[in-house]
Amino acid sequence: MAFTPKDFLVWGEVPVSDLDAAVRFYSTVTGASLSIDNSGPNPIAMFKPADEANGIALHLYPGRPAGDGRGPTLHLTAEGELEDVMARVTDAGGKVVSETISIPPGRFFFATDPDGNSLGFFKYNA
Repeated sequence: MAFTPKDFLVWGEVPVSDLDAAVRFYSTVTGASLSIDNSGPNPIAMFKPADEANGIALHLYPGRPAGDGRGPTLHLTAEGELEDVMARVTDAGGKVVSETISIPPGRFFFATDPDGNSLGFFKYNA
């Protein structure tokens, strides 16, 4: 019997070289309000899903980014239209590395954050 959980991703972690700068970048690009949590061995910046008990979480932590777009790609949602998100990525110091790509459930584009972490930004079709 195959394992089929509700979600395969439990949470995501993005290594960043400067936590405060990363919070500014991700807040600007996504429109999310990130909070710093100092309860563990290292500070982390938390993205909090609407359903905290059952939602998938993401956090930034002081670490060693893969850089140059290497490493896993996390696909995020962000406030506004994808074209606006693309502009915010560039304005906030990241890099857009693809045009928008259409797939049956929606559209997305690839980008990197200022540390070179690979990202995708996705919008479902309305």
